Amino acid sequence: MAEHIEQEAPVRQVTFGPKYHFFGYYDKFPWDTTGRYLLCLEVDFIGRTPEPDDVAKLCLIDLEDDGRLRVIGETRAWNWQQGCMARWLPPNDEREVIYNDCMDGRFVSVVVDIESGATRQLPFPIYDLSPDGSYAAAPNFARIHDHRPGYGYNGPADPWEAELSPAEDGVYRLDISTGDVTRIASIAEMAALQPDPDMAGNPQWFNHVQINKDGTRVAVLHRWSGGEHGIRSTRLFTMNPDGSDKRCLAHYGMFSHYDWCGANQVFGWSRRPDSDACNYILFTDRSDEFQIIGDGVLTSDGHCNFSPDRQWLLTDTYPRERNQRVVILYRWPDGPCIDIGSFYSPPEFQGEFRCDLHPRWSRDGGQVCIDSAHVDGRQVHVLDVSSVVNG
Repeated sequence: MAEHIEQEAPVRQVTFGPKYHFFGYYDKFPWDTTGRYLLCLEVDFIGRTPEPDDVAKLCLIDLEDDGRLRVIGETRAWNWQQGCMARWLPPNDEREVIYNDCMDGRFVSVVVDIESGATRQLPFPIYDLSPDGSYAAAPNFARIHDHRPGYGYNGPADPWEAELSPAEDGVYRLDISTGDVTRIASIAEMAALQPDPDMAGNPQWFNHVQINKDGTRVAVLHRWSGGEHGIRSTRLFTMNPDGSDKRCLAHYGMFSHYDWCGANQVFGWSRRPDSDACNYILFTDRSDEFQIIGDGVLTSDGHCNFSPDRQWLLTDTYPRERNQRVVILYRWPDGPCIDIGSFYSPPEFQGEFRCDLHPRWSRDGGQVCIDSAHVDGRQVHVLDVSSVVNG
């Protein structure tokens, strides 16, 4: 078993009240290529579902100017767990940001040039971007909102709300240059691949789309409610960017947060193929190969993602003793496992409105930023992990 130690990293709060600030999910870089700016959302309230007309301001945190905030856009397509999917857009990721919004009764994505202020609108929202910024992939955010509050968007209704596994809804590919939108997988199609008896009579949806590190494969979670004891079930699928060569990589009833490890492996919290226990598991795409990682030290689900050089795994925990959430670094692939920070999670932050840490890497691998409610309600903090990863 890998060694488990504590080495607290210095923490700097970079946003402050009275308004609330957060970035969202864990699987993208909030830093620009220079390391000067961090993306975040600014909102006036916490503790309730965003209404369709609730506006969040998209801001740059200037780390070289005492955290001064600069508003670069507004959005009506956001949620507490994943924000508005804002990210820097390659190949112009030193100055262009893409994010989701709701305009004229539909969800869209917007590209803004932070230097000129110029914007352009694309006809579909994004969930993940290819590494070169040429295409994005996304599910139906309205359907997610109906079945997994906190991850979809409250706004235009799901056209297939009454259907359990619609053939016309699924995962979509958006060409960033042309705006062309193509459905590359349908819910009905996925349901027909290695079908599970528990799917019968239960609504299904897609969530958490992620593109691999060279843009050649797309992963997505296929979920449905109901089943044995009413528990939601999850499978992980992978496919080519055009939807061909679909594979059911993990089909063991439970699969949660994950990250691509390079181009051909997916690492995530899953029920084991050989037992009912759950572990962090490294799956090899288009095969039955798997490897248990961190057994005995990585003992709970968390928001896992790899450092830019793939030498370290970053993850976190849900509240433990005394409502503390822990940020963890794990040297890949055999440890040690290092607790680098612990943050109080107020009990009133529950369910859809909880404030998960969602730790995210800087581009040079020397810093980590988190969203936390341990001070000022909900704010962004930066941890300096350079002494740990370079030690």
